Amino acid sequence: MLINSKELRIVYMGTPEFAVEPLKRLVEEGYNIVGVVTTPDKPAGRGLKVHESAVKQYAVSQGLLVLQPIKLKDEEFVAQFKALNADLGVVIAFRMLPQIIWDAPKLGTFNLHASLLPDYRGAAPINWAIINGGTKSGVTTFFLNDEIDKGDIIAQTEVDITPSDNAGTLHDKLMWSGVELVTETINIISSGKVKLTNQDKCSTEIKLAPKIFKEDCLIDWAKDVELIHNHIRGLSPYPAAWGQMWEMGSNTLIQVKIYESTYEVDYELKHSSGEIITDGRTFFKVACGNGYLTIEELQMAGKKRMSIGDFLRGFKGLESYSF
Repeated sequence: MLINSKELRIVYMGTPEFAVEPLKRLVEEGYNIVGVVTTPDKPAGRGLKVHESAVKQYAVSQGLLVLQPIKLKDEEFVAQFKALNADLGVVIAFRMLPQIIWDAPKLGTFNLHASLLPDYRGAAPINWAIINGGTKSGVTTFFLNDEIDKGDIIAQTEVDITPSDNAGTLHDKLMWSGVELVTETINIISSGKVKLTNQDKCSTEIKLAPKIFKEDCLIDWAKDVELIHNHIRGLSPYPAAWGQMWEMGSNTLIQVKIYESTYEVDYELKHSSGEIITDGRTFFKVACGNGYLTIEELQMAGKKRMSIGDFLRGFKGLESYSF
């Protein structure tokens, strides 16, 4: 059945900056957003100042109704949600929804995911795509069901991953592609001409994207240098790859986050993994499994992020350190 997409009663669910731009586009193009669901405010930072989600800040600025449930199965919230009488739910970077919520809108609820599903299901698809050395990523819209990231695919847009991309630049590329795909998906659904793709029929070998913890960010200098380089790219700028630099002959350890690097393969390596090679002024290399990683930008614990030139001007005696 053909429905005017601008007349659909849409409830929008999201939290971070990634979810703001699609909402902004819908508002600016006159879509009917009857409610916005986001996370509760919480104290953050040294002063424990109350922090509002990026989605809430934008929604409030536009005079939209905002709901911030602590528990998504709370009876009061469920009643408020159903009272919105939504035709369609849109979810971007939010929490896992219970069926009583995602099944409430008449035409269903779809999610925007930052990968080409079924690959990279999970919490960190942008990071893992680069860590694994991928050259393609994208965004996918799919209808929610009772399994995480496994619903039927509605539409996809492919995005190239270039050698210069890191998690931050790919995030922005996918965000803007997502803006276009969300409006396209709403228009497809309103047209009644949805052609769904079952994810179980897409691929036999599926790459996953689990949540990243601090221990996942630790650099193993014995690995091949390209793998380490991709590890750094995939975690930059957040949460950032890191290593422990220690002073030989003492117990001094310095934690170092690494944000940018280049690399060279050398199968005739003359240094041990983790050994630092530097002239103390212009370059800082680390020996890896099959080559050298040149560090371009880093941050020492308790210090600001800086270029390698600034770092070397302020840190002397690196010849006595190694990773």
